[in-house]
Amino acid sequence: MNTNHIKVNVGDFQIGGEERRAINEVLDSGKITEGFKVKDFERKLAEYTGTKYAVAVNSGTSALIAGIAALKRKNGDKWKSRKKVITTPITYVATSNAIVLNNLEPVFVDIDPFTFSITPDNIRAHLEEADEPEEYGAIAPVHLMGYPCDMDEINKIAKEYDLDVIEDSAQALGTLYKGRQAGSQSDISIFSFYIAHNVQAGEMGAVVTDDLETWKLIKKIKSNGRMCDCRICTRQEGKCPKLLAYKGKDDFDPRFTHEFVGYNFKTMDFQAALALTQFKKVDWIIKQRQENVRYLNEGLESFSDQIQLPAHSKDISYLAYPMVLKPESKIQRKQLREELEKLGVETRPLFGCIPTQQPAYMHLKEEYADKLPNADYVGHSGFYIGCHQYLTTKELDHVIASFKKIFSSI
Repeated sequence: MNTNHIKVNVGDFQIGGEERRAINEVLDSGKITEGFKVKDFERKLAEYTGTKYAVAVNSGTSALIAGIAALKRKNGDKWKSRKKVITTPITYVATSNAIVLNNLEPVFVDIDPFTFSITPDNIRAHLEEADEPEEYGAIAPVHLMGYPCDMDEINKIAKEYDLDVIEDSAQALGTLYKGRQAGSQSDISIFSFYIAHNVQAGEMGAVVTDDLETWKLIKKIKSNGRMCDCRICTRQEGKCPKLLAYKGKDDFDPRFTHEFVGYNFKTMDFQAALALTQFKKVDWIIKQRQENVRYLNEGLESFSDQIQLPAHSKDISYLAYPMVLKPESKIQRKQLREELEKLGVETRPLFGCIPTQQPAYMHLKEEYADKLPNADYVGHSGFYIGCHQYLTTKELDHVIASFKKIFSSI
């Protein structure tokens, strides 16, 4: 069988009749900015995750920035002296960037090398050894690749130290932790609906929370700090609560009255419409990805002495198929990725350890030297390939055959 033409992508998005109809509905409505599709999506996301409120924004990064900004504003007195946020060194850099962009300091603790998550033991040890633990305001765990962090223990530590919890669930929509949805166990949680994620919309993000005040603040922050915070605008119906409550004589419009400095993080109905079509088949998406992980694990088991394969679980909603080369491996990551790409198997490095391997954070390299051994190793030796729902058995077999071909030649 000639497999030279086979291309196995990390992710895929297939446009069918339902997706086209959803986009045409937005076009036919005459309103392409935030409208009823966004509101329907927010309701669906809150319902799915088991949270009370959801706010859609234009990306997962924006969700992080707006969510953290809302917590700072809500808990202002506490955050005046608490500038440090404990987080993970192994993830997409947006998590740390959002902390920095809120004028806070990310503080990194080491990870579990098998789940890529920061551990409660490392968090607790860091706080116990800190000279001034009162400088810490939050913990920001990340459910990387869909693997859930130990939220019960993290929340226990947060309660002891009076810390907010910012749950980065960007890559974990549909993951279950002790029967509960990832993203439902914190002060705020964010999701990303990037094109390669489990529910895809191109570029879109969202924040979920159970706190009404936080939800209202995020709605304002994402709209340049404007006064409006209603779920659906009722101004044209003469029911706007801000207008009805206003007793002044000026020509007042809450849409153009800004209470504080914010951002333009609004999204569009196009993205929400696409995401809603994906939610209709989200259970199938998750199960298919789980099955693909199981299939790849069985096919690559003979290499488990050289490659750490992902754990298979019916509770994990897999973003991709992550692997880590073991110290005794016969091949380096760079060579393996290059050979896989030549054979048509697309790869990605597993992000890199932020304070020691990312150029934007090189000012922290000396401070964290030798303090994050697991993150340093995973950052150098971890990578991932696709396990998305559209992969065929033929494509999965090609992945397995590609590994066999590479390892048989070294």
